[in-house]
Amino acid sequence: MKPTKDQLFKRQITLPEMGKAGQQKLQNASVLVVGCGGLGSPVAVYLATSGIGKIHLVDFDTVAISNLHRQVFYSKQDVGKPKAAVLAEFIKERAPFTEVNFTNEAITKENVLELIAGVDVVVDGTDALPTKYLLNDVCVMKNKPLVYGSLYKFDGYVATFNVWQKDGSYSSNLRDAFPEMARDIPNCEEVGTLNAIVGMIATQQVNEVLKLITGVGKPLLNQLLIYNALQNTQLKITLKQRFLKDEITEIFKLQTYTEPVCVAQNPDWQISPIELKEKLSGRAQIGNPEIIAVLKDLKLPFEVQQVIPIDEFDADKIVIDKNKTYVLVCQRGLNSYQATVRLKAKYPNLKVLSLTGGIASYK
Repeated sequence: MKPTKDQLFKRQITLPEMGKAGQQKLQNASVLVVGCGGLGSPVAVYLATSGIGKIHLVDFDTVAISNLHRQVFYSKQDVGKPKAAVLAEFIKERAPFTEVNFTNEAITKENVLELIAGVDVVVDGTDALPTKYLLNDVCVMKNKPLVYGSLYKFDGYVATFNVWQKDGSYSSNLRDAFPEMARDIPNCEEVGTLNAIVGMIATQQVNEVLKLITGVGKPLLNQLLIYNALQNTQLKITLKQRFLKDEITEIFKLQTYTEPVCVAQNPDWQISPIELKEKLSGRAQIGNPEIIAVLKDLKLPFEVQQVIPIDEFDADKIVIDKNKTYVLVCQRGLNSYQATVRLKAKYPNLKVLSLTGGIASYK
């Protein structure tokens, strides 16, 4: 049985602030959701069940067991399948009045302009800083509202950027809050997160999209909301415009939107995935190797000798054998390089190598 729109959206339509006119605005709207993980998957499902007419999903990743505790719209049977495709099928079954499409690849400087064309709102559900800045800069250039969300351990961040205002200007954007990409902020996979805070921030993002489209309520314009789950507190920081459209356009021309940490890393302190494979297979020599993982519960294709989480990695407390070559690994090569720097500062002549790009690059 296929319900009617009046049946399906009865509770929303009953709200006098919404009514049938507001529901029709949702039906006429199109939203791009970038990232189908902890933030993006609930955002997409809630938007679809709210009555958004068109949703396009973008994600290059596949479902992993470690996703399931917070990415609740995937099941054990979905492990190994593309997130965007699985989520699109779920939405098709759940939301009969939503047209859903997906792109099963990473969003990049090369494809982002095509992907945001024609949508009314862009939602950032990613956990990679370069992608967040890419989405921000392109939305500023193309006058698209961007609903931002991010997580760090027990903290969540929400804002609505780049919205046209009555005075003819646009509201603040990500660079007004954080002008430069931080070089030392690990993602959720590296520091961990609770499923509750993920869901809270995702539904906050949904709320922002609904307000933008219907005109009901007051979106988080020129503000950054920070919510702490442990203390159940929230703080709103007022943002002032610091970066104009022309400046961001120039930044876009120059930026590659790749991990900033890679630019600053010493190549002499790194080992590529190909080199490590050759050394572990015995095709190349590495003197008395010892592999240390600096992230707990890291899914590894090889054996490690030690696991020392980065927040416990103290070079003064690690027992060192100067005859060994130490290879440090993490998920993306960020924390392993930090650990390498610490060891090299304590033992300048020690042979220490960080796996470039981390396990994510080790295919």
